[in-house]
Amino acid sequence: MAKKTSGAKNGGATAKAPAGGKAAPGAAAPGASAPAGEQAAQGGGAPTLNVLGQYVKDLSFENPNAPQSLSTEAKHPSIQININVNARNLAADDYEVDLSMEAKAVEGETVIFNIELTYSGLFRIQNIPADSMQPVVLIECPRLLFPFARQIIANAARDGGFPPLMIDPIDFAALYRQRMAEQAAPQAQA
Repeated sequence: MAKKTSGAKNGGATAKAPAGGKAAPGAAAPGASAPAGEQAAQGGGAPTLNVLGQYVKDLSFENPNAPQSLSTEAKHPSIQININVNARNLAADDYEVDLSMEAKAVEGETVIFNIELTYSGLFRIQNIPADSMQPVVLIECPRLLFPFARQIIANAARDGGFPPLMIDPIDFAALYRQRMAEQAAPQAQA
């Protein structure tokens, strides 16, 4: 799933999963409580999304035409932003989510700079119904990673001698819907 635009502008966090999903099998009714041991044994409990860690997996900054690209002449390059989200299941409740971002500044045929970042997070997701797991992993997890990845890209551009590149917020729900539509299209044609 990718997003293209022209124009740019802590670990340990815990967030509750979005409400409205079906209760997990064996989960207590809303407002009811059961002893913690009984909830664990039944697989119940409140839906949780824990950030176990986050890290730069890959970072590249290219300034192929330096020092000419750093001249004080007013430049108005076209900025292309590509976003991709991938995830993999590591254990029963643990997922690694990769938020890949590429920011490329081009003026005419000349590449001013190119930044590529894969920022990843380890998440523990519990008590989420199976039919809601994919949206949580591909929407909520990258939404938590995005501010950190955005700051790394801004700093990389600034450290490369350019103004900080401030990427607009990303609608990960729209990207998820786009990905699902793209995956459904070949199946519909078959």
